[in-house]
Order: sequence, then structure tokens, then C-alpha cells
Amino acid sequence: MSYKAIHQHCLKLKNDERALGSARFFKTGVGEYGEGDVFFGINVPQSKRLAKDHIDLDQVNIKKLLHSKIHEERIIGVHILKLQYERAIKNKKSKEQKKIYKLFYQLKSRVNNWDLVDSSAPYISGHYYFHFTKKDLTTLSESKSLWDRRIAVVSMFYFIRQNELHFALRVITNHLDDQEDLMHKASGWMLREVGKKDKNLLVNYLEKYSSQMSRTTLRYSIEKFNSRERSYFLKKV
Repeated sequence: MSYKAIHQHCLKLKNDERALGSARFFKTGVGEYGEGDVFFGINVPQSKRLAKDHIDLDQVNIKKLLHSKIHEERIIGVHILKLQYERAIKNKKSKEQKKIYKLFYQLKSRVNNWDLVDSSAPYISGHYYFHFTKKDLTTLSESKSLWDRRIAVVSMFYFIRQNELHFALRVITNHLDDQEDLMHKASGWMLREVGKKDKNLLVNYLEKYSSQMSRTTLRYSIEKFNSRERSYFLKKV
């Protein structure tokens, strides 16, 4: 199995019409967050199927996927890393988990759109920071890179699933003044997940911090609230 074989599969699946739609959806225009990204128009199920078929791809070829200018080839690489990491968890191979995380962190500059982050951070870096060490989390959280910061926040999804809600809230709070809309959305998404675990905790948090967060973050966080509750908090922004 090799990068070249996956690239040939991608060429066969190329859909120019869908590629144009993806380029617009992922904001590839000048000055936009995905500027210059190239799409083949391969859909998510097809990408996941290719990743599953190539789960044993070695790290040399995974690096080639992540360094590809083709967005879908990078997402395939991310999916393969996720599958390999989950397999290492299932087989209780901590050294393998650390090896995969190390590669993910090494390639994080290529995890450079929100779908790439969201397909990997909750499953790889989130698990790693929870079970091994949080050392890299601070570096990501303080990074100038939008995608590093999003990895830090979306990694909290794993913490939230493990009921480590207060730590997740501390990380989210550090990003309430972020200027990027994609960070507002990520923080709001994580807050909504906190609310699914403990609504009272989220309500108390919003009472304290809602006036400091963007309207986007607030709207995402209260999505599951009833209309009266939503109106109450929206008046605070």
C-alpha cells in the first residue's frame, strides 16, 4: 500500500462539480481561512472507505498524504491516523498510541481546515492529553495558528465525554476572546457538549461568562435550551 495507490483511487473518484462546491464551502478564496486549498470533490463516505481500506499504511506514506495539496488526501490521512490510534487503544498498545500522536503533532500544520481538526482532535490528541500528558496542550492553546488553537479546544470533546468538565471549561475560557469565527464556533460547540453532561454547570458558567463571549459562541452553546432560556442569555451579549 502506498500514497501513489491512494492518489490513483482519488483521481478515479474526482468530481469537478462537487469540487467547486467544496471549494466555496471551505472558504478557499483569497483572504479566506482555506485560501488556496485544492479539492477533488470526493465525499466523506468515500474518503472514510479509502482510509479503512488503507488502515495499515506506514508513516512515510501517511506523511505524503498529509503533505498533499489535495484536501481529500489530507482528510484520508487524518482518518487513517484516527483508525490506527483507535486500534492501538483497543489493543492496549500505549507505545503505539504515543507514536501515532507524535506523528499527528508533527504534522499538525497540515491539519489545516476545520474538518481535518474535527475528524482527529477528539480522538487522537484529546485521548492523548487525557491519558498521557497535557504538555503540548498549552503550546497549542497559545499558538498564533488558528488550527492549533482549534485542535486545543476540540480536544476537549474527549475530556467532556470522560466527564472532566471543569478542565474543559478552563481551556474554553482561555479562548473566549479569540478573534476567529471558527474558534467562536468551536468554543460554543464544546460548551453545548458540556451542557449535555451537566446543564446546571453550563448555566452557571454562562451566568458568569456570557457577556464576555461572542454572540456566535453563545448561540452555539445554548442551542439545546428552550426559547425562554435562549432569550434570557442572548440579552446579556
